[in-house]
Amino acid sequence: MKIAVIGAGAMGAIYATLFAEAGHDVLVIQRAGPHLAAIRTHGLRLSGFSGDRTIAVRAVEVAPDEPQDLVIFAVKATQVDVAAREAGGLIGTGTIVLAMQNGIGAADILARSIDPGRIAVGIAAAFGASLAGPGHARHKGMEAIRIGAHAGLREDDLAGLAQVWREAGFKAEAVGSIAAMQWEKLICNASFSAPCGLTGLTVGAALADANIGPLCIGAGTEAWTIAKGLGIPISVADPESHIRGFAARVAGAKPSLLQDIEAGRPTEIDFINGAVPREARTAGLSAPVNETLARLVRHRETMAR
Repeated sequence: MKIAVIGAGAMGAIYATLFAEAGHDVLVIQRAGPHLAAIRTHGLRLSGFSGDRTIAVRAVEVAPDEPQDLVIFAVKATQVDVAAREAGGLIGTGTIVLAMQNGIGAADILARSIDPGRIAVGIAAAFGASLAGPGHARHKGMEAIRIGAHAGLREDDLAGLAQVWREAGFKAEAVGSIAAMQWEKLICNASFSAPCGLTGLTVGAALADANIGPLCIGAGTEAWTIAKGLGIPISVADPESHIRGFAARVAGAKPSLLQDIEAGRPTEIDFINGAVPREARTAGLSAPVNETLARLVRHRETMAR
């Protein structure tokens, strides 16, 4: 397949490397800088969980007019709008577009520029990743990739897409309700993104802290309550057990929101903790814990500018 990966950050670099290693024709779209220069000169290096290798891929700053079979948006949710408007030349009549962002809302932004019936949404569960340096991603672990339709994408397209991911070494599956999968992940992300971002603690340290731990549980449980109130068919019966189980698997991890704060980058707070009260309001509900956390993170971002 011809596969374009837009955004070769920690996650995008892993996707691009494993797809290229599986024999696909991979094109990376990445903003100018040392990372892009290193990829062009040396290839993409991926080390850690899945081994250590360096794979040559074509990498460019501006998307060319070359329709692809699959376009993966691996940029931050805050960058999706611009990326979608600049990716037009990659999208042909048979292209499937896959949104791989944290939280809720990125696929809706894509649908402003791209036919919603060609958009799939992917969720990476317990998928540890970081950039070790220019051109070098470190893979820390992977539980699953779940893929569902945003609107009217056909079931056989979804099944074929999941198979392509499995053949590249990912534990991928097509799911019927991507909304349920998004909210089940959001429960965990909301539990730790803002609390860790505000305190600098890892997931395990935040949960173990006498003051921050209850806040983590409170944020995640509130997200669970809102999902149930919205009628989302989540399978989580006990939110606290769900949150604690997630934390046990990634105890030493820094959530991406904390990594963004440390690097001085805009965060995805409006798609994670901020998404909970936004979605709650559509059903006449409220989410004060997540609303407060989101406001604190936004304030921190403002002060850092």
